[in-house]
Amino acid sequence: MSNKIKIDLFSDPACPWCLVGLTRFDQALQRLDPNVELELTHHAYLLDPNTPEGGENARDVLQMKYGQAPDEMWDRLEEEGKKSGLDLDMRKQEIRYPTQRAQILIAIAKEQDKQQEIALALSRANYLKAENISDPDFLADLAEAHGFDREEIFALVQREDLKGHIEKAAADASKQGVQGVPFFIFNEQYAMSGAQPDEVFDQVFAQLLSGEPMPQPDQSA
Repeated sequence: MSNKIKIDLFSDPACPWCLVGLTRFDQALQRLDPNVELELTHHAYLLDPNTPEGGENARDVLQMKYGQAPDEMWDRLEEEGKKSGLDLDMRKQEIRYPTQRAQILIAIAKEQDKQQEIALALSRANYLKAENISDPDFLADLAEAHGFDREEIFALVQREDLKGHIEKAAADASKQGVQGVPFFIFNEQYAMSGAQPDEVFDQVFAQLLSGEPMPQPDQSA
């Protein structure tokens, strides 16, 4: 038996599947025995590191990427979101914003062990409220609501050196095999990608805590 779980999580607030996946993951965390010792680290991933400063039209981006309108994919996302209690309207957020500044905030949140709540709050703000998650004022306000110093965050998210660090970390993650998000690595041994169903997270946690060898989870989601 083990009482410890180490999780490395790669995500991007610009990724709608990350909102669904992080929501399900968060709900599974709430079901964990409070005595479990959890070491959770969020890592940066950028769907598009070249997204322009003011953002770009989300429909146009997806139309160009997939060669067809994104409506079918959006409908599926909305249905999956509803299963997890998300009132998701994929037509609400019309702009895909760059997320380097948001990723800086997620990285900073590690110091206060608040990465999960900040990452989830950013994804919710992006897709449920259509906020500009690249705006320093918005990020500072969100951080302040979670107990951070507003002025400090406002300055940090605009630092070019931190932006460069995020871009390098995201590029390194891609080189190391993270090609889609959300992406989870458990105990530095078992990888799982996609917005997995609720029960999958419960099964993974139970298997890890049992101390028995765990087969690679299905990553088809």
